[in-house]
Amino acid sequence: MAHWRDSSREPQFYFVEGKAAFPLLLFLLHIRVWTFILAVLATIFFSILAHYGFSVRCFLRWLRGFIGGGYKTSSPWWK
Repeated sequence: MAHWRDSSREPQFYFVEGKAAFPLLLFLLHIRVWTFILAVLATIFFSILAHYGFSVRCFLRWLRGFIGGGYKTSSPWWK
């Protein structure tokens, strides 16, 4: 039996993140090679993110900062 404090943890099945269940569900509903590849790639992607301690939201913020750079202008570029 789980304690109520465990309710904030991310769902996992061994090394597979709970977020990877949606592409797996897509694969089970539409069994094709491309959906299988999508499900495997999503599982690998979410597993790598979990290994480095990122959530999807945190990764997207990091990616935005990486692409945009650390330089922020104080005035718009068109002035």
